[in-house]
Amino acid sequence: MDSDNGIPLYQVKIENSKNNSVTFSNKLGEFEVPDAGVYQFSKSGYKVYFKELKSSDFIIIQLELHPSQLNEVVVNAHHIPQKLKKSSTTIDIISTKDIERGNSLNMAEALNRIPSVFMQSGALNTNKISIRGIGSRNLYGTSKIRAYFQDIPLTSGNGETSIEDFELGTISRIEIIKGAGSSIYGAGLGGTIHLIPQNSHLNQSSIQSDLSVGSFGLIKGVINVNHGTTKNSFRTIYSNTHSNGYRDNNKYNRQTFTLNSNHYINAKNHLTFLASYVDLKGYIPSSINETTFNNNPKAAAFTWAQTKGFEDSKHGIFGLSWNHKYSSNTKQLTSIFTSFKDSYEPRPFNILSELTAAVGVRSRIIGSFNKIEWTLGGELFKDTYKSKTYENLYQDYPSGTGSVKGEKLSDLKENRSYFNIFFETNYNPTDATTLSIGLNFNNTSYNLFDNYITNDAPDQSGSYNFKGMLSPKIGVSHVVTQHISIYSNISHGFSPPTTAETLLPEGLINTNIKPETGWNFEVGTRTSFYNNRLQLNLALYKLDIRNLLVARRTGDDQFIGVNAGKTQHHGLELVSKYEWLEKEAVSINQYATYTLNDFKFKEFTDDGNNYSGNKLTGVPSNVFNSGIDISTKTGLYTTLNYQYVGRIPMTDSNSLFTDSYMLTNIKLGYKRAFLKSLTLNACFGLDNIFNKHYASQILINATGFGGAAPRYYYPGNLLNYYSGLNINYIF
Repeated sequence: MDSDNGIPLYQVKIENSKNNSVTFSNKLGEFEVPDAGVYQFSKSGYKVYFKELKSSDFIIIQLELHPSQLNEVVVNAHHIPQKLKKSSTTIDIISTKDIERGNSLNMAEALNRIPSVFMQSGALNTNKISIRGIGSRNLYGTSKIRAYFQDIPLTSGNGETSIEDFELGTISRIEIIKGAGSSIYGAGLGGTIHLIPQNSHLNQSSIQSDLSVGSFGLIKGVINVNHGTTKNSFRTIYSNTHSNGYRDNNKYNRQTFTLNSNHYINAKNHLTFLASYVDLKGYIPSSINETTFNNNPKAAAFTWAQTKGFEDSKHGIFGLSWNHKYSSNTKQLTSIFTSFKDSYEPRPFNILSELTAAVGVRSRIIGSFNKIEWTLGGELFKDTYKSKTYENLYQDYPSGTGSVKGEKLSDLKENRSYFNIFFETNYNPTDATTLSIGLNFNNTSYNLFDNYITNDAPDQSGSYNFKGMLSPKIGVSHVVTQHISIYSNISHGFSPPTTAETLLPEGLINTNIKPETGWNFEVGTRTSFYNNRLQLNLALYKLDIRNLLVARRTGDDQFIGVNAGKTQHHGLELVSKYEWLEKEAVSINQYATYTLNDFKFKEFTDDGNNYSGNKLTGVPSNVFNSGIDISTKTGLYTTLNYQYVGRIPMTDSNSLFTDSYMLTNIKLGYKRAFLKSLTLNACFGLDNIFNKHYASQILINATGFGGAAPRYYYPGNLLNYYSGLNINYIF
């Protein structure tokens, strides 16, 4: 099986090193060998593995992916395992090697090397992700994009997603499905981000220690312990991160704990347990106006500095998965999960206290017969969200006091639920052609209870049930030659409004608001040449969104949601990878990615202003990434990364754009194994080596109140360094 995601691997070549007898694994990854001996396990896309087999006992073999052959890797994006090059959907993989190209603090660098994925990062705890322009108009945080940690949803009941709090060192792989091409994950308009945590490895015990220090008072420690027998394995990872931050009021402290265990009870039953806990306190410098951005970018927004605004949160997720094999061609995977988030956030306009608790179950049956593979399943998710706001009396106290809690302003409780029923099938009329058909049915509802009603605060209680949404998908892929494959798909997706977007200014539920919906049309190709040394992936897509949701500002922290028109998203995505040199003494690899975004308001009238034909707000028109990796036999290595980001419209009227910018990062290191059991990895890196002044995140359509200038800008870090020492010992 795949060592990261546990997918059974088909057609693995298993060769006896002594007599050269060969056998292959079946579609469930199962195999039998006639004799004891040392066997070589090999499959395109994975590293060769040797294992001595001494008896006929049931045993698990875990193969690690080969970073330079990702098109050959088996993905589980649609619950039907298949090689990436045979998928009818655009899927990108961020491997451990991709993650390790940069620092270990923020996943923005790794995500932003993926075409059409754009993560803006105003601080370690202030981020926003868009995919193909979807989510770019969200003012704060990420919405309209679904995310999962293994099989556990990270997206709340009202469509908001947060992935930045997870320790990057706990993640072994990220699979990104773009557009509404994933019927099994809720048919979200933007797509799905699937975080795959480091798996616990069998037949191995190891301990790994990682210490990093860097600019802005950075100090970070990670302890990673794995223990595995032939059928049970456990991995625990603890991290502690501290940073004073580049800006004022920017201090950040986070502790995380992750546990992952596998239990192979017998040949038919496999249990997996996953737990993650995050304890975070991060101060918030917020956005600043243009004058401050240009002259004093380290400054926090004045009112946020006065209140010493921060986020104090505790976040936990827990899941148990059962994998049961009914027969040689049918199995069932069932996961139950629960999560919570408890946060406290003093802000200039009020103090917010939030508590979210969620439970859910996800189950699917996977089967195959003849040339058809299929999956049928469902997901039920319920969460309860409680929020209270209080006056912030900081202005009544001496400067430097910070936030002071006052009288209660609101007390809301919200029950949110959805369920997905999904079906997907792959039909293979020939070995080269795959026809994929998928269907998703979703039903979402919100129930709001107002526990604080006064003359000044009307009753906001109400219920809103969206009509059931049926989203179909059809796709086809064809392997033209061993090195060229093409694919195309048509899919439907939707994004329901958040609760805040359904509330009218007088506090009533707007039952007329509609979910955003759209159809995605896509064609692409995956190619490799020169014995896999050159890989080229190209995708073209067209996505039209109806019932565009607009956050219309009605006050300093007040917004209402409005269906205001249509947008069109036309884009091109290109990925290239090339092995310049692959020798025992030295290897040199280069990569490049390019994104071309042609996103416009097709029909958009907001508050009497007609913005039809303007560029979509909050997303650059083009992004280019390139890099080179060099490693030597002596253990020395280096990686150099370059990124260009085009101008970003900051207003719907297109009257204001950010400047384009270029960032260059370099990382140098030394990695060497000693005594076969001990591995040392030391590194030093510089980010933004040319000290470029740029906006790492923007607040679109910002409005100044009380005569103040609008605060559009979150400044990015100037030149900064980090260094790390990693020690890994295998028992």
